[in-house]
Amino acid sequence: MIRTADQLAFASRALLRQRFRTLMQLIAMSIGVLAVVLLTGMGEGGRQYVLGEFSALGKDILIMLPGRKETSGGMPPMTGEGTRDITLQDAESILRLPDVEQIAPLVVGQSEISRGARARESLVLGANAAFFTIRQIKLARGQMLPDIPLDQPSPVCVIGETLRQELFSAESALGSWVDVDAYRCRVIGILADTGTGLGMNMSEALILPVASAMQIYNTEGLFRVMIDVRVAQDMKNLIPRVEQIMRERHDGQLDVTLITPDSILRAFDNILSILTLAIAGIGAISLFVAGVLIMNMTLITVSQRTAEIGLLKALGASSQEVRSLFVLEAVMLSLFGGLLGLTLAQLCLWGARLKFPDIPFAAPLWASSSALLIAVVCGLLFSWIPASRAAAMAPVLALAHQNGK
Repeated sequence: MIRTADQLAFASRALLRQRFRTLMQLIAMSIGVLAVVLLTGMGEGGRQYVLGEFSALGKDILIMLPGRKETSGGMPPMTGEGTRDITLQDAESILRLPDVEQIAPLVVGQSEISRGARARESLVLGANAAFFTIRQIKLARGQMLPDIPLDQPSPVCVIGETLRQELFSAESALGSWVDVDAYRCRVIGILADTGTGLGMNMSEALILPVASAMQIYNTEGLFRVMIDVRVAQDMKNLIPRVEQIMRERHDGQLDVTLITPDSILRAFDNILSILTLAIAGIGAISLFVAGVLIMNMTLITVSQRTAEIGLLKALGASSQEVRSLFVLEAVMLSLFGGLLGLTLAQLCLWGARLKFPDIPFAAPLWASSSALLIAVVCGLLFSWIPASRAAAMAPVLALAHQNGK
């Protein structure tokens, strides 16, 4: 009977004798595991990033957009396009509801921001003081927008840190004037660097009163209205009342969509979870291909090592022990290839996190462990037929076949 330690030593020597073949099989299996873990990690990172963006809004925020879409678990409209505009008067009528704490009407545009000879194209947000509270936006210095009536323009603005650096460099920005297209406004605050939120890079943004933004872009319609509900549990009761107000103000037509962070989270979570599993399945195909390669290589190895098989059987090795030797070689290849692929995938995800620090690229434990397990199982299954073929050889015929060559 061959001891386990001897089997491991025998399999290791066999793998080292065929270095090129061993290397090719290691690469094939490592690529399979790399594909599964890397694709899953990137998909999961994107999923966690999107969910984190919307969960930051909290559960007591209701978002109203122009346009009506009956949703039943699908994605709500996010473009803000509709047949009829939401006006400041509509927003003010909602603010009068007893369950509403505050509202933040938004106008969004893209304009050239300039100061002297320096200029850059940047995001412009028309908002109010409540927007800073609802979105939990903090200031590095200065003050937020003044708490003035929504329809009152004011030549003041708050800018992001990146925009400040590009326009002012080492100079002080507070109190200075900048041009937004043909409109001039005075900088009264600098945003803390909070990165991207809901697709908006606030460090590159300029925020000014909503009425001022409506003048700049010559519009009476709002991109969306964020509604801060006093008690999150009252959200379901508030939605029909808001819809009723909008129906009355829009001549009996309900042409707005109300969405909650929970509905967005559920929709994104379902979609992105399916995508993550789909790309993991695509990566798993490469593991199957690697398994086929191991089977072919093992068949070739069996045909080339008939004398060795015959000698082992002549020395008393059983068919089961011969089969175990060839299976062990394939499993060792799969395990080492899987560990190599897993290491490479983690290095790639680490590099992706350095490149995109806002996105938590990381493969979940189930993906890493499943990829490694599947790699080993593929090696075991695909090597079983060639190994059984070797085990079935009669020692005399194997030796005679080799001597006859």
